[in-house]
Amino acid sequence: MTFLPDLPTVLAFSLAILLLAITPGPDMTLWISRSLRDGRRIGFMTLLGTQLGIILHTLLVAFGISALIVASPTAFFLLRTGGAAYLLWLAVMAVRQGSSFALQAGGQQEASLARAFVNGFWVNLLNPKVIIFFMTFLPQFVSATDPHVTGKLIFLGFWSILLAFPLGVGIVLGADLLSGWLQANRKVLRAIDYLFASVFSVFAVRIFLTQAK
Repeated sequence: MTFLPDLPTVLAFSLAILLLAITPGPDMTLWISRSLRDGRRIGFMTLLGTQLGIILHTLLVAFGISALIVASPTAFFLLRTGGAAYLLWLAVMAVRQGSSFALQAGGQQEASLARAFVNGFWVNLLNPKVIIFFMTFLPQFVSATDPHVTGKLIFLGFWSILLAFPLGVGIVLGADLLSGWLQANRKVLRAIDYLFASVFSVFAVRIFLTQAK
């Protein structure tokens, strides 16, 4: 099929994705924090939200829209400012609600699941580092003169999700296993709230200082 890269390209890309998938970032931090605090259902919804963000980033790169965003100083400034502000808001919420937050039954629980999905989506989508990464990483595995370059970029983006998703599931399940012990040790859990708030704040600063070049 014309949209499929050759086997050596797929193998090289797969190895690179697996190595990158174990590198901590805002997405992984959010999966762990929500799973520890609220359990695996919330963790999985957060994970799915970030995957939707990756799908959208893939399409933006494949159709050249990401290049336009990075090329525009105003658009890129708004993107990194929005991303940094959103992470700072998550940091504040980790301190204000944190381990004191408890899921309720019925509609409130469903609303929390939806909120977790949206949180994951925005954390991924508003990260300018992800846009730059996809713009510089995916094109290395296709030729600019290939008439099927758009299809191959989309394939590689979706392939990256299939490869990395099981790792995300493992991270959520591992964090969920620890959540029971942490719920019984509230002081430790509260300390973790502050730890994640600090990590989100650091990522916020790094994102705000991200340069397009």
